[in-house]
Amino acid sequence: MYKFLIIIEKTDKNYSAYAPELPGCVATGKTVEEVENNMYDAIEMHLDGLKEDNSPIPPHSALAEYVVIKD
Repeated sequence: MYKFLIIIEKTDKNYSAYAPELPGCVATGKTVEEVENNMYDAIEMHLDGLKEDNSPIPPHSALAEYVVIKD
């Protein structure tokens, strides 16, 4: 089992997502649910490509946290 952080951002017309630990692994979708599903598929495909190329799969290392700035 692998675990990767994904970042989801709202754009003007849809949502986009990327995985910081997997450069180039991106997806889009009309809804958050759709972009999450598309990103799952994109990560599976990315990992399959790494395996085919005999490249290492990066370990889980990214974290995300909100920072609160007081006015």
